[in-house]
Amino acid sequence: MPALPQFPSSEKWPALREILTGLRGVVVAVSGGVDSLLLATLAHRTLPGRALMAHTTGPAVPAACTERVRQEAARQGWRLTMVATGELLDERYLANPFDRCYFCKTHLYARLASLAADIAGELGVLPVVVSGANADDLGEHRPGLVAASELAVRHPFVEAGVAKADIRAMARELGLSFADIPASPCLASRIYTGTRVTPEILGAISFAEEFLKERLHIDVVRCRVRETDMLLGMLVEAPEPARRLVTPAILAELGPPLCARFPSIQTVDLDPEPYRPGRAFRSDDSHGQSSRRK
Repeated sequence: MPALPQFPSSEKWPALREILTGLRGVVVAVSGGVDSLLLATLAHRTLPGRALMAHTTGPAVPAACTERVRQEAARQGWRLTMVATGELLDERYLANPFDRCYFCKTHLYARLASLAADIAGELGVLPVVVSGANADDLGEHRPGLVAASELAVRHPFVEAGVAKADIRAMARELGLSFADIPASPCLASRIYTGTRVTPEILGAISFAEEFLKERLHIDVVRCRVRETDMLLGMLVEAPEPARRLVTPAILAELGPPLCARFPSIQTVDLDPEPYRPGRAFRSDDSHGQSSRRK
């Protein structure tokens, strides 16, 4: 079997390599998704000894993402640090406005900028904080990109015109195990705009999604939480055809242990519509108006 290439043959790789080389040193925000994992891989290979990978931990981060980052760091020999960013101490984040991600990313990127300054002397260069945002993200609701621009975070994939399909193709060519993993955004993205973020709700979402994935052997399921008339209800979303597996019997099996462990959740139901990314973001919600203070 021929050896796998160290770098992709994509027509977009030369521009991407030039960007990474020009940065000289980087701190990569690694969420555990395919975008940031590929960026970390390429930064590690392009800037040996001058790339630090940083993964944030906390109740909003899916456990599978953290485990994936740890495994890739061990497999590839990354320099990895785990960071706590403190967004759960920020009332603006907890209130869950439409631009909640702005506050989360502000905390993250400020922490990584401080980390970069701490290791500048060791590396002989001030590392630049970089993210795995790609060209497709520019057309979506991404308040975190505003935070990134305010804190001088760079997006090499965006700058090189690299889209999600390019990222998956490059990861496959390099034989990387995460090339086809489904998207797994933070657990707070499952909470409807205006419904307060709490560690208990985040824990309930994590518990329910892992329960359903294990029972039903599916990769994509979203357990979203919404407050209605002072009651918290969970709506289970799954794509077709997996949605038909979420039967009343399965929900009846999930309900008792979920509500016993997380008593703030009062109901668990199948969403009447199939899974759709970003459904919990409600720009027309009166609670979803920006509370940002610049």
